[in-house]
Amino acid sequence: MKVILLKNVKGLGNEGELVNVKDGYARNFLFPRNLAVEANAQNLKKWEEKKKQFEAKEKEEYEQALKLKEKIESINLELKSKAGEGGRLFGSITSKDIADVLKSQHNIKIDRRKIELKENIKTLGNTSVSVRVYPEVLANLNIKVVEE
Repeated sequence: MKVILLKNVKGLGNEGELVNVKDGYARNFLFPRNLAVEANAQNLKKWEEKKKQFEAKEKEEYEQALKLKEKIESINLELKSKAGEGGRLFGSITSKDIADVLKSQHNIKIDRRKIELKENIKTLGNTSVSVRVYPEVLANLNIKVVEE
């Protein structure tokens, strides 16, 4: 039986997908829990319309992500921190610090988990950091750490 998933179902598929399942699984598990609906002509027509809307929305989000990537890559972020001998920082600069400075100085709100630091920045100088703007879009942010 073909069904349209209304919610993500572990091991089966994600919301909005058309999947083939056994009749008993659909009747006894998916339908009573409102996880899916039968793929009849009426439901398929609604599904096609929702799919078109979803694809248009996704395309718009992707275009916005590309614009944000260009904006992030044009920024040279300067962070100040206290340092000791040899350019070692007292403490370190974390992804949260970078996200806070981006928000306060450039009004770009990025979740700290989207900033991909291999390890915290612990020295003075220039560093390049990847920022995941969209699932397939990575922006490189240039950071310059100077002594306070």
